[in-house]
Amino acid sequence: MSDDRLIVALDVPNVLAGMDLAEQLGDAVSFYKIGLGMLTGGGLALANELKQEHGKRIFLDMKFFDIGATVERAVRGVAQFDLDFLTVHGDPHVVRAAKEGAGDKDLKILAVTILTSLDRADLDAGLIKPGDVKDLVLERAAKALEAGADGVIASPQEAALIRALPESKGRLIVTPGVRPTGAALGDQKRVATPAQALADGADHIVVGRPIYASPNPRKSALAILDEISKV
Repeated sequence: MSDDRLIVALDVPNVLAGMDLAEQLGDAVSFYKIGLGMLTGGGLALANELKQEHGKRIFLDMKFFDIGATVERAVRGVAQFDLDFLTVHGDPHVVRAAKEGAGDKDLKILAVTILTSLDRADLDAGLIKPGDVKDLVLERAAKALEAGADGVIASPQEAALIRALPESKGRLIVTPGVRPTGAALGDQKRVATPAQALADGADHIVVGRPIYASPNPRKSALAILDEISKV
């Protein structure tokens, strides 16, 4: 039985590879993330096929960021496909525009706080204001939720802190940067195990490489599902 708290990232080159992975995972996985890396490889077509023909839930990870009018139009275009989650950057003007674009569709707008691949040195290089990363994540999360975001994307290490915010009541926390015990970190810097992320307040965890790069993706997914079933 699948558990939609696990979202599998289809970070593979194209539709064929994505569908092959989904077929290997079968009924073990009910929720998939499709991101920018798949966009030119037919990502929207794959999202629609998995949603409409296979009954899967879909998280479209586009991280939209632009002037409000452009974000609104882009989200309105995505909303017509009846997908489940969509990411935008957590700047309040972006969140407000995205919610306007989603209209009455049941498309959850998730705000990106600070990418889980970034640390303080990366923020310094990008001229982001001084401060502890966790403090900045909390500040961005609160502002995004005040602007109307249905939830936030944040590292597992910040999930408990965000869950404690008054603004997070009834909102979603989705955590990438999740790695099963013993898995390589890859390009992630702020990580936790699946069970720890959920115990700390996450509603959904996103796992990619430990599943799609596994010699046996279904076995790896089932192991994670077994771990989170105990939370």
